[in-house]
Amino acid sequence: MNTIDLYGADWCPDCQRAKAYLKENNIDFNFVDVDLDKEATAKVEDINKGKRIIPTIIINEKPYTNPDNSILASVLGINEQGRVILYGADWCPDCQRAKGYLQDNHINFQYIEVDKYTWAADKVEEINNGKRIIPTLFIGDKSYTNPDNSILKEVLNIGEESKKKVYDSIIVGAGAAGLTASIYIQRDRFSSLILEKKNIGGNAFLTQKIENYPGFTEISGPKLMQRMAEQAKVYGATIETGVEVKSISKDGNLFNIDSNMGKYQSRSVVLALGSTYRKLGIPNEEDLIGAGIHFCATCDGAFYRDKEVIVIGGGNSALEEGIFLAGFCKKVTIVNRGAAFSASETYIEKLPSIKNIETHLNKESLAFIKDENGNFKGLEVKDKTTGETEELTADGAFIFIGLIPNTTSVKDSIELNERGFITTTGLGETSMSGVFAAGDCREGAIAQVAAATGEGVLASYGVRNHLK
Repeated sequence: MNTIDLYGADWCPDCQRAKAYLKENNIDFNFVDVDLDKEATAKVEDINKGKRIIPTIIINEKPYTNPDNSILASVLGINEQGRVILYGADWCPDCQRAKGYLQDNHINFQYIEVDKYTWAADKVEEINNGKRIIPTLFIGDKSYTNPDNSILKEVLNIGEESKKKVYDSIIVGAGAAGLTASIYIQRDRFSSLILEKKNIGGNAFLTQKIENYPGFTEISGPKLMQRMAEQAKVYGATIETGVEVKSISKDGNLFNIDSNMGKYQSRSVVLALGSTYRKLGIPNEEDLIGAGIHFCATCDGAFYRDKEVIVIGGGNSALEEGIFLAGFCKKVTIVNRGAAFSASETYIEKLPSIKNIETHLNKESLAFIKDENGNFKGLEVKDKTTGETEELTADGAFIFIGLIPNTTSVKDSIELNERGFITTTGLGETSMSGVFAAGDCREGAIAQVAAATGEGVLASYGVRNHLK
């Protein structure tokens, strides 16, 4: 549980101050009197390099020596609006987004890593009916499961920022395409604002290892995306996360962008909307998403350390993520509906050497299986040659069967093809003059980071020509 141990003495003024502050804010703590407990005295001296400094407060195993009330507020999430506790993990993009928004708005919050404390992971599952969904926040006495920034803004009564500035270009999406477009637009001395619904880096941020980006034989997706974002900021770009664009309209020479965080205006727009993972559409899939079924090994793989998982798919993403999971899972079973993998030979050639990977080819996924308690149990598959069915048991499953473009917000204003991708001409021009598209959301795009950066450059030239 969330433990606070206060080592002090009744005669100590700062101990009385710290105790009173914790009580005023209804925070439970264990008081240990160092005058009555020799072991406590030794512990305080050990923490403070031989000095008997009190109060010494230990919060979830981390010591704080005579913290003033502002420090206690910061580490325990004490605010005028109520106490804020965020359960999350460092590898979780939405946790980073929520943490960033709270920090940007000077909201104190206590951060508790679910990977570090079993009790924290259990609490998250208890709140979310057995699902491991993070971030889960407590604001006052109420819990919020992965709240977006608009919900945090409302619940915490965060003031509205001015959106009156007119940017030369607003880029929707902070993946490789959007970040690259911003870098080039800023270098041309135009102002740019990047609006991102979730995490900086898009799908590339969720990739543990990238081996085909020029200049790097190997680099992690988060590190590469972080470098791109830093470069965009160095040139003057502004990045706002947690902003979900609802619609884009044109009024004369200006574009009006309506979002969950307010309205924005610009003289041009780059749509780098990216894509989301495709689902199988089979029984029990929706019920088990987040509670056994996942779409990102980098995000959720850590929950399955030393356990058995199923990976569904046969392309680059399926094999790449399967190999990544095999690094710490007990067993990885890869199920592919085709008779052969469609991934590049580089990944296929690695499979035989990885002893804890088992492959099932030409197998159709029929349904996910629940146990008697409604928890994930496995996957029912059918051999497409013989027609025989079997159950593959595991602790969880990861689905990698393709992508769907994130173009719902622009379907009424921008021309899309029958699959929902944005149609473009020339320098990424869309059907609306002054709006350009780049990356996975564009018709004919190659879903690779290197290709996305090239498309970002192309769109930036379109923006430059339009503005000039």
